[in-house]
Amino acid sequence: MNNKLLPIGSVVTLEGAEKKLMIVGESLVQEDDDTIYDYIGVPFPEGYIDSENMFLFMAKDIEIVNFVGYVNAESQAFRIKYAEYLKENGLQED
Repeated sequence: MNNKLLPIGSVVTLEGAEKKLMIVGESLVQEDDDTIYDYIGVPFPEGYIDSENMFLFMAKDIEIVNFVGYVNAESQAFRIKYAEYLKENGLQED
């Protein structure tokens, strides 16, 4: 798991994909099978269409970072707490 997550609003292209995705959620998103994902994204530039057009993916699947989203003190504080969570739960490689 990658603790250097891209911020919400970032636009990425996944490996082998033609369509860009905009990140709308990050970190530990779980689906019914208990798989943990780094991100949830929606098609760019369309944005949210419906729940069938939202995509869960891992940081390792990103081929291109087209745009880095908004970062402020609040998002930086989140990243610090997230890194602590990963370390405390043995999910972070040192």
